[in-house]
Amino acid sequence: MNKFVELLPQQASRYGDREQMRYRDLLTDEWTSMSWNKMQACVSSAAAAMCSMGVEVQGRLCVFTQNCPEVLITHFAAFNNRAVPVSIYATSSRDEAKYIVNDSGATILFAGDQHQVDIAVSLLDECPSLKYVVALHPQVNLCDDSRVMTWSNFLSTGDKAASTVDAQVRQRGAEGVDSDLMYLIYTSGTTGMPKGVMLTHSNFNAAMWAHGERIPVDPDNDVSLSFLPFSHVFELGWTMYCFTKGVRIAINYNPKEIQRAVKEVQPTCMCSVPRFWEKVYTAVNDNLAGAAPVLRMLVKRAIAVGKTRNLKYVRLGKKPPLLIEKQYQYFENKVFKKLRGAIGIERGRFFPTAGAMLSDNITEFLHSVGINIVIGYGLTETNASVSFFEQEGWTIGTVGYPIPSVNVKIGENNEILVQGPTVMKGYYNKPEETAAVLDADGWFHTGDCGELNEAGQLILTERLKDLYKTSNGKYIAPQMLETSLGQDKFIEQVAIIGDGRKYVSALIVPDFEELQAYARKQKIDFNEVEDLVNNPDIHKMIEQRIEGYQKNLASYEQVKRFVLLPRPFTMEAGELTNTLKIRRSVINKRYARLIDAMYAADFRKKSKS
Repeated sequence: MNKFVELLPQQASRYGDREQMRYRDLLTDEWTSMSWNKMQACVSSAAAAMCSMGVEVQGRLCVFTQNCPEVLITHFAAFNNRAVPVSIYATSSRDEAKYIVNDSGATILFAGDQHQVDIAVSLLDECPSLKYVVALHPQVNLCDDSRVMTWSNFLSTGDKAASTVDAQVRQRGAEGVDSDLMYLIYTSGTTGMPKGVMLTHSNFNAAMWAHGERIPVDPDNDVSLSFLPFSHVFELGWTMYCFTKGVRIAINYNPKEIQRAVKEVQPTCMCSVPRFWEKVYTAVNDNLAGAAPVLRMLVKRAIAVGKTRNLKYVRLGKKPPLLIEKQYQYFENKVFKKLRGAIGIERGRFFPTAGAMLSDNITEFLHSVGINIVIGYGLTETNASVSFFEQEGWTIGTVGYPIPSVNVKIGENNEILVQGPTVMKGYYNKPEETAAVLDADGWFHTGDCGELNEAGQLILTERLKDLYKTSNGKYIAPQMLETSLGQDKFIEQVAIIGDGRKYVSALIVPDFEELQAYARKQKIDFNEVEDLVNNPDIHKMIEQRIEGYQKNLASYEQVKRFVLLPRPFTMEAGELTNTLKIRRSVINKRYARLIDAMYAADFRKKSKS
């Protein structure tokens, strides 16, 4: 029997009616709790429903929704049937959803809100394998079709069929083996169509063990807030770890309400992407800039003490000198606790962060003020974590040591290679693509560049495919530049240009709220954002700020010209993946005229819509 089939009954027996998860009720907008016993009951009903609706062993079920309890209930019900959940990002287009349903051969599609349900229903007659659509949101409008049902009707179907199928479900669960496919997770795909990553139960068992060796949790007091979607392997893997350890989970439904959710939930831990912490850093600096001189001096001194105590001593497992410790405790009460409280993480213990680069100075600042950022690195194909900071001995500028049982080495062209029990089985229905990244010895070729320092910690440099080579033969790492410039409060998105060009340029999407506030303060007239991005004074200001971030770069690495865009890169336009990574080929094609203009002799850093 697979461990994840046994997990819920064991935890329900251990914790009973204790809270297992909390979520915002979509009808009342109030936080609502679900106990371990209640979840186990829902999973039993859902598992019976799946079996009665024809779900087969290792059959696939697609889940197309924002985060909600039903996602996790569906996953565990699938495990009980030895079936395979397949996530579709809530922001996916109809074409993406259709491709995943068809490629996976899913028989049931669970859909969330009205938009997702409408897409799901439209696919019933276009996807041969698809038999049913289950609507998760309680207020969606459904068509009169026997193949479409509400979540409550789905559970009722299971309750009615329980006496007939329960024995079959139990037998399926008992016959599960570690080599069974546990998840089929489709990559967001910066180029081409997404690929289905096959992760087995043994992959997850290994990941749970490895994280347990490195991350101590407190099931009685820890609360994890789901910031990232469950369709993202980072959040999914972390949530499963919380399940195995009995940690409470708070589910955030609307990504736009994450700041509100953080303050209401007060999580002790939360997975996130660097952009969240970049915004925290910017907000703190903005508030500090407007504070009284005495307060600014106090905070500056507090950060200096925090840096000494947390980075020079605590980071290395050393006891701080008594004077430093006393000063730190004073600033902890006067400054740091209030700062963390304003964010909503006064009780925060550790915050795993991955998905992109976080600048060293922000990492240093966060640790200085007592926010324990755990920088890590991983991919869907490696079942999330390859490496991350340990509790002690980590080094800023790295992504930590490889996790237990996972091997890392540097191959040709400085490519990071990974081997171990967490590495995927392969890409579903794509043997050629699998063979291209998994060699005969089981080493997965990540496509990322890096190096190992003398201590064995991994340092990331760049995506191998993203490295630019200018016409002068110089290599440029665009993500490094994008991360650096993205720290600025006036810059929301950056796309670095330069492959095959004589110098580096950039397409920049400003933070429009900050830009408008600046314009009002400087008495710059404007009616719409196009007026601002074309204003020479705005360009001069942005140029000066860019130069500040580039002063330590070699001349050939520096952005020489840029365009300010009047609208953001979006997933809907195909410019971003569902994980918010830039699709460079799309941007290069869509903005070809503007890009070419930046390399024209008469270009003057002037944006055009």
